[in-house]
Amino acid sequence: IANLTGLPRVGVDELVEFPTKTQGLVLNLEADTIDVILLGDEEGIHGGDLVTSKRERIRIPVGPDVIGRIISPLGIPLDDQPPIQAVDWHFIEREAPGIIERAPVDEPLHTGIKIIDALYPIGRGQPELILGDRHTGKTTLAIDAILNQSRDNVTCIYVSIGQKKTSLVSTIETLRNWGAMEYTAVVSASPDDPPAIRYLAPFAGCTLAEFFLHQGQDVLIIYDDLSKHADSYRELSLLLRRPPGREAYPGDIF
Repeated sequence: IANLTGLPRVGVDELVEFPTKTQGLVLNLEADTIDVILLGDEEGIHGGDLVTSKRERIRIPVGPDVIGRIISPLGIPLDDQPPIQAVDWHFIEREAPGIIERAPVDEPLHTGIKIIDALYPIGRGQPELILGDRHTGKTTLAIDAILNQSRDNVTCIYVSIGQKKTSLVSTIETLRNWGAMEYTAVVSASPDDPPAIRYLAPFAGCTLAEFFLHQGQDVLIIYDDLSKHADSYRELSLLLRRPPGREAYPGDIF
């Protein structure tokens, strides 16, 4: 993180730029200072550096071109393919639709696992939490649910938060072998990324999913996993001297 002074007009969620071209995201506004989280390498950033406001909020590219791609939470391709051909750039933080505007959950989402589909009525538009100890197959269950959407015309977003790169490569290989990457986008924040990138990952994945939602499509989004997200948020919160939230999860995650 960085503590800045002398930017009286900057707002929360706006971007600032350091002399090293590393960008920062404003999270805290105090009476005389602002706190930012770094979206890149902190090497070369020192006290007394001149920081400039970009006068813009953080956005990511959205569009059909993200399907089949592996991108960072900032929309940067991680698969050695050409840049994303964006239809639009959407803000990561957007106002949620009111309860009255939302349609009721009335259509099932099938995971493809008979015992789960028989016992637990999971609907499209419903959040579902997968709880379990280590190595009990939580990710396997999520990946099976993605593979099962091939016949149901459901777009899928898989958000990897702090997962080992070997695990992510294995997951992507499975999705490719079964043809699931034809309707799936992967958002990846690896353990060696800055905490700010891991913090932004689920928000970026949700922004992509909302784009397809507004195109009239059904979307399944997998966050794997939110405990790693909580670790990153807690790390940032304690450094920023702000309450870490309910059991260290971001307050708005609920």
